[in-house]
Amino acid sequence: MAYQALQELYQKRTSDFEITAEQLRKKYQRFAMLRLFTFFAMIAVLILLWQWNLLAGIVGTGVFLVLFYRFTLWHQAIKAAQVHHEALARVNNDEFAVLDHDFSAFAYGASFLEAEHPYSIDLDIFGPHSFFQYTNRTRTVLGRKKLANYLLTNTELTAIHKRQKAIQELASMLDWRQHFLAHGIRTEDSAQQIDLLERWVKQDPFILPKKWLRVVLVILPFMVTLTFSWLMYQQQFTLALLCFIPSLLLMRRFVMPINRVHEQTSHAEKALGHYAKLIRHIEQQSFSSEELSQLRAHFLPDVSKRIKHLSYIISQLNARYNAFTIILNLFGLWDLQWVLRLEKWKQEQREALPKWFDALAAFEALSSLATTVYNNPDWVFPVFTEKNGLSAKALGHPLLHVDKRVVNDVMIPTQGHIKLLTGSNMAGKSTFLRTIGLNIVLANCGMTVCAEEMTLPMLKVYTSMRTQDALHESTSSFYAELKRLKVIIEAVEQKENVFFLLDEILKGTNSRDRHTGSKALIHQLIQQGGGGVIATHDLELGSLEAQYDGTIENWCMEVGIQNEELHFDYKLKKGVSQSFNATILMKQMGINIKS
Repeated sequence: MAYQALQELYQKRTSDFEITAEQLRKKYQRFAMLRLFTFFAMIAVLILLWQWNLLAGIVGTGVFLVLFYRFTLWHQAIKAAQVHHEALARVNNDEFAVLDHDFSAFAYGASFLEAEHPYSIDLDIFGPHSFFQYTNRTRTVLGRKKLANYLLTNTELTAIHKRQKAIQELASMLDWRQHFLAHGIRTEDSAQQIDLLERWVKQDPFILPKKWLRVVLVILPFMVTLTFSWLMYQQQFTLALLCFIPSLLLMRRFVMPINRVHEQTSHAEKALGHYAKLIRHIEQQSFSSEELSQLRAHFLPDVSKRIKHLSYIISQLNARYNAFTIILNLFGLWDLQWVLRLEKWKQEQREALPKWFDALAAFEALSSLATTVYNNPDWVFPVFTEKNGLSAKALGHPLLHVDKRVVNDVMIPTQGHIKLLTGSNMAGKSTFLRTIGLNIVLANCGMTVCAEEMTLPMLKVYTSMRTQDALHESTSSFYAELKRLKVIIEAVEQKENVFFLLDEILKGTNSRDRHTGSKALIHQLIQQGGGGVIATHDLELGSLEAQYDGTIENWCMEVGIQNEELHFDYKLKKGVSQSFNATILMKQMGINIKS
């Protein structure tokens, strides 16, 4: 019922924002005609005023320009409001789709995939239909990087608690979050743009240290303009052209450093403009949680204006794309003037800019996670404990639709204990491993988890489920798996609170070696105090439960068979699996099995 209510809410908000956007569009069009009529009417009036009286003409022109400018700003604000409400409608339409498990509108973070990461590939953190895509509402490359970092790294318990409160606060602020998303919906940036801009910030200026050049930038434009005007008045055209020689010499001397600055800043102009809108939205809101209050403090006072000013300076330097700028450079050294302004801005803000970017990224990442929390009201914040053991009631996979999700109660010691999970093909073993692992990852990044209750200690997840050939290293899948298992063993030996999830270990060798090697691995992990779950088809490993005095326990996921039809319940049970379905599956695929 909660999901149905959310769908209805998002549908209604989509409709309301679309209606408002349409009303604003019509209003803008009406006043566009009035604006055009007013302009020509006032031109006619001003002509009469100038013919009647010089003073009246001057005063009338001044009043007209002021009033028409204010009217134009007001008219443009209507258009901006229309665009913003269209964005809000899109935001709500996207959320409605997410509830139906269509999150294709959002980036899936392919660039963050790391084959060597302890769990990211096996737990579907990135990629199509991944958790990153499911939760991602970031609009900037900064935010996507921060969100990925939250999902990839472990943090301290104090930071987790602060993040939980921040996410909880943002989850309750639906309007604020959606306006935040709408402000950034048209942002187009890239990692390369930000990297170039940050590189420029770190470089030393080349104009500010040269006092003589700063003096020239003040005096020369006046001298050139006055001299050129006087010589043209005297009809000394050849001499007038010679006035531009000092400007040409200066531009030639500094063309390389100007080009470097322009290359590093030019593409960031529009992105910074959108960043300014996002930061302005943050500045206008107060927060009660410690995390959000500290992040917002980075933007006070009026950082949005400073970012917007930087965007404006870059836009003026970008005028050099226009051939007409050669005239501005000849008379006023246009490029040097705006590079100087960039250097002055950098001198004042170079230490703060990375902090602003990081705080903006954190707001985007936290807002993304908060949206997922809001969309899943039946999920809960986990409780962290120092006790040995992970327990959860009604634990489910976060990426499965609520109507298809099967949940299980689990209680797993996390040190010196292994659960052996057996079951036939398609019984749900791999999905169950991912259910446990992904929920631990969510807990570690401050999120709610897909469960009715969950208690756990601080854990580091390691997985070995999808090892593949590495052709560039001439590595077989079996050797790749051995390397992966070596990493896990070393982490367990270092007492890093490792919780491992292994699926069909040593599957690249023959059954005898696999059985022998699996027993040896399990023994070593138990001896080192490791904890985790191992899924296997090797039913003989089930005999280890009796040999290890409670440190190994058998679980299974069974498949029901009726009239050669398979029935999956995906429920966790104690004991060793007794069901087999390979032959039935092969028959269904047209493979004749003879007894």
